[in-house]
Amino acid sequence: MSKLGIGVAAMLCIAMQGYASPADAAGESEARPPAVTAAVLTAGEHDFDFEIGVWNTHLTRRLRPLTGSQTWVEYNGTTTVRPVWGGAANLVELVADGPAGHFEGLSLRLYNPQTRQWGLNFSNRADGQMVAPTIGGFRDGRGEFYQQDTLGGRAIFVRFVITIRSKDAIHFEQAFSADGGKTWEVNWIADDTRAAS
Repeated sequence: MSKLGIGVAAMLCIAMQGYASPADAAGESEARPPAVTAAVLTAGEHDFDFEIGVWNTHLTRRLRPLTGSQTWVEYNGTTTVRPVWGGAANLVELVADGPAGHFEGLSLRLYNPQTRQWGLNFSNRADGQMVAPTIGGFRDGRGEFYQQDTLGGRAIFVRFVITIRSKDAIHFEQAFSADGGKTWEVNWIADDTRAAS
């Protein structure tokens, strides 16, 4: 897996356009990271509070992304989201089954108070490897996160979108781009509904 590169850094700037750092807002010529204060820490560290709990998950996954494949497989399972560090991080466990077999995924989401962005780190139990994080944040009930990666030896961009539909329903989509972000192909769709307590 590749590290976050210049191309993705540019995409992150586009995705987070409109955000002004404290230095920009003050008209300073040189941007500096904000001091870690209580105000900064609460600016985004609770973005995922809405998701804490247990969810019923319906997942569809495209086989062989970016090959023209229209073959999808489906899974049903449970997602459990637990807060860590008082909400400045959270741990997501997904367990699902379907005709394509059993799937277990783990995501560690970490909030960076300096950049006010989240890093979403994912691992599939089948290989036990943590992939490079998708980076981004929320605006108006929609989270967008980006990463630069490789697939079949070629460089791609990854986009992960979280849409809050209600307090009891969340929609997730992952898409890949092989043309620098001009076009995107969705390869992972999940719909979560809150499980009865």
